[in-house]
Amino acid sequence: MDDEKKNPIISVLMGIYNEKNKNYVIQAIDSILQQSFTDLEFIICDDGSTNEFYAWLQDVCRKDSRIRLLRNDKNMGLSYTLNRCMKHARGKYYARMDADDISKENRLEKQVLFLESHPEYSLVGCNAEFIDDQGVWGKRLMIEVPQKKDFLRTSVFIHPAILVRAEVMQKLGGYSTETCALRTEDYELFMRLYAAGERGYNLQEFLFRYREDVHAFSKRKYQYRVNEARVRYRGFRALGILNGNWKYVIKPLIAGMIPAKLMQKHRKKQFGA
Repeated sequence: MDDEKKNPIISVLMGIYNEKNKNYVIQAIDSILQQSFTDLEFIICDDGSTNEFYAWLQDVCRKDSRIRLLRNDKNMGLSYTLNRCMKHARGKYYARMDADDISKENRLEKQVLFLESHPEYSLVGCNAEFIDDQGVWGKRLMIEVPQKKDFLRTSVFIHPAILVRAEVMQKLGGYSTETCALRTEDYELFMRLYAAGERGYNLQEFLFRYREDVHAFSKRKYQYRVNEARVRYRGFRALGILNGNWKYVIKPLIAGMIPAKLMQKHRKKQFGA
């Protein structure tokens, strides 16, 4: 009876909205259910998908009692959805997961062991392999111990691959639901976390597979680039790294003008395996 009342160590948080490829969703969910670390709950929040998709998702989620399925009445965006997941979460740690990526079997085990033995860090990420329909096409090596200045170029953590202390997320008030944080909620959160004196670490192991193809770039509207520029300005200022670094503030505005296919070509050259 006591075991039934015991809170899980990890709460895995996933937002989902009308995913076109249902096989990706199944792979993503199964990759969490098949983790070597089993003391977890899996909170999935449907962000106002069609009734047809939600009915299918309900069937998928019945496969494991550790899954808790929520649903927003209408599409509210990822920040709102993840904040809602956290309100229902009972774990000591929050793990992120996206509906089209894959966590390797020992990802959570290695991450929780790290945070348990390193109280000086608030979150932990890892390296990742880039995948598309043809398989692994590249690798991303993350900075092992990111410093404030490292945020100038890009976010120093892969959002769906992190494990973070629940108490830290609660102290920060979760994800920002401001308009300027739309599609940049992770970057905004990580800079706010560092500005608050917290720190993170990236395991130098490839424990995650991140799905990225040409469609990922075509979905990035220019308004999201504007949002990122605003988030960069505010974040850099809070971190004390703005002076002399305005070129990094306007970087996303320039990148947003590059056609999706050219951007994908550049990424494959940059991260190609």
